[in-house]
Amino acid sequence: MALSAFDDKACPPVERTLEEALGRASGLWCRLKDDLQAAYGPLLEEWSFSGKAYGWSFRLKQKKRVLVYMTPCRAHFLASFALGEKACLAAHAMELPASLLAIIDAAPQYAEGRGVRIPVRSKRDLENVEKVAALKVAH
Repeated sequence: MALSAFDDKACPPVERTLEEALGRASGLWCRLKDDLQAAYGPLLEEWSFSGKAYGWSFRLKQKKRVLVYMTPCRAHFLASFALGEKACLAAHAMELPASLLAIIDAAPQYAEGRGVRIPVRSKRDLENVEKVAALKVAH
C-alpha cells in the first residue's frame, strides 16, 4: 500500500477525488496552500508520482526549491519537509510542541536534510506545519 491515498500512476488526483479522500481535512489542505502562497509566493504548484510505494504527492516550490510536500491520505494528509541541520537546531529554539520536536529529531537523515513528515488532522497541526515552513524558508 502506498503512502498516498492515490497510488495509480495513470490517475492523478483531481479536486473531487482529493476532497473525497481527505474528508474534513480538505479544508486544512486548501488553507495550507493558500497561507503558504500568501506568505512565500508565488509558489509553483505541482503533482508528482514518486512510485508505487509512495504514490501521488503535491509540491509547493519556490523556483526550484521544494518548500513542502503534501501527501494526501485517508481523512488527513502529511506535510513533509527536507530540513537542514541549521533548521533542525533552530526548531529547538522555537516554541514548538515536544511531540513535533520528537518528529524532527527522529526523522531520517538524507543528503538534502532530515525527511520530516507531519500528519495534519487539526488546526493545531496546521499551525505547527506553518511554523516549520517558516523555519525552512529562514534556513
